[in-house]
Amino acid sequence: MKKRRNCFDCYLCALIQRNKMKLKSGIFQVLFFVLIVAIASLNACKKKDVVSNDTSLKLSFSNDSVIFDTVFTTLGSATHRLMVYNTSDSRINISNITLGQGSNSVFRINVDGESGSQFKNLEINGGDSLYIFLRVTIDPNNQNNPLIVEDNIHFLTNTNEQSVKLVAWGQDAHYILADTYTTGFPPYKIVADSLQTITWTSEKPYVIYGYAVINSYGKLIIEEGTHVYFHKDAGLWAYADGILEAGGDKPDNLVVFQGDRLEEFYTDVPGQWDRIWLMEGRSGENHVIKNTLIKNGFIGIQAESFLNLTQNKVVLENVTVQNMTGFGLFTRTFNIEAKNLVLANCGGYCLAVTGGGNYDFKHTTIANYWSGSIRNTPALFLNNYFMDTLDQPIPIPLNFSMGNSIVYGYNEDEFLTDMDGGADSLYFFEYGIMKTNRNLSDETIFQNILKNEDPLFLDYNINDYRIDSLSPAVDYGSQAIADQVPFDILNNPRTESPDLGTYEFVPGQGGGERR
Repeated sequence: MKKRRNCFDCYLCALIQRNKMKLKSGIFQVLFFVLIVAIASLNACKKKDVVSNDTSLKLSFSNDSVIFDTVFTTLGSATHRLMVYNTSDSRINISNITLGQGSNSVFRINVDGESGSQFKNLEINGGDSLYIFLRVTIDPNNQNNPLIVEDNIHFLTNTNEQSVKLVAWGQDAHYILADTYTTGFPPYKIVADSLQTITWTSEKPYVIYGYAVINSYGKLIIEEGTHVYFHKDAGLWAYADGILEAGGDKPDNLVVFQGDRLEEFYTDVPGQWDRIWLMEGRSGENHVIKNTLIKNGFIGIQAESFLNLTQNKVVLENVTVQNMTGFGLFTRTFNIEAKNLVLANCGGYCLAVTGGGNYDFKHTTIANYWSGSIRNTPALFLNNYFMDTLDQPIPIPLNFSMGNSIVYGYNEDEFLTDMDGGADSLYFFEYGIMKTNRNLSDETIFQNILKNEDPLFLDYNINDYRIDSLSPAVDYGSQAIADQVPFDILNNPRTESPDLGTYEFVPGQGGGERR
């Protein structure tokens, strides 16, 4: 006699036999189908709930190492993500996840919403994954040069040991933290008070939270090679009669102003900080910025006479301003003298001259290929008035000249003027390339200007505004103007047949970002 089996399969067979006549009815067919699905699901769930002890099963990871770019000490880093995968069909148990240096590690991990340095008995279904979030904070160490810190995350699964390497570079820095909060002003800290001259050296970078302020009759000197990093909404402000001097004479040892997010993703992300704000200065003391890179902010330089007409200039030599969500250089009733200036890739104007003033630009490259949003403004804008409290124009004389320069970009017209006839205003362009729809036949304003001819920059997508060998800018410049700026921004000579723009063409020049 056969032994009776007690299993789901036999139960199902018996059920079929008892109801085989009734299955002819539509309603019983539906019930029968639902029952089969339920039984199959129950069997599947029972298998899925079983944790496998198979020692051949291992985890997979989204990266075999997690690398953090340079991190400023004490401030922490951006959050990185590590994905842990169970690529098998079986449910497995991770018996231990731990940082190699435990609670002493500079790294911190978060697993399924919980922070710590060790986690036990975490199960992952077959074909499922686990998120681990990581941060790093490096303590001050009084080291001027970057240092490297390392650790590992260890995983133990079914006696299998696996590791993911963690690497971060740290940098000690001077921290400028806002300590004054006044209604109507951004949070700020005075870094050079009245009658003080303060020097920032290149030994360590400077990290600014809020605004660093140069007070009236104070002076801040920033030595060549110094890096200044701004936190979100931070800036540098020279108040009325305060003076800023930045940079030296070496084109290969730049002062750099940029945001404080140093991960590779943020290399060219605009809008990370606010601006450098220069108000009117005193007679005989110019604001001077030389051999400097300013990038990834809202406004590169804002120079304006606010309380009184300025008695000094802003002198710009070998300066690049790029990747600004607003303006590259914004002025209001000021005096600017610029040589070898690059203003590039801005969400608004690259150069906006407003409220009149005196301006002399030689060997300037204005190139606006902004792609972050729709841009309705031209690269270059000139204006000779501002509005009073009754919304009436107050005209102010404008004297503007630009020579051996390039004004180009995506828009059909990259040059716009808005003038009031109540003030004597002159603007003059000689030897250049300009993208515009206007008539350039008036030689009292435009002389030797190539209209709408592509300057053929090497690669504006990576902010390389050197010119190609076939560029119409090659050899088109005025020698008389070039003699006043005898070297380009990279210190290449302009002794014979000078080119237009900030860069002199050099045969055999390589590719890549130059500033």
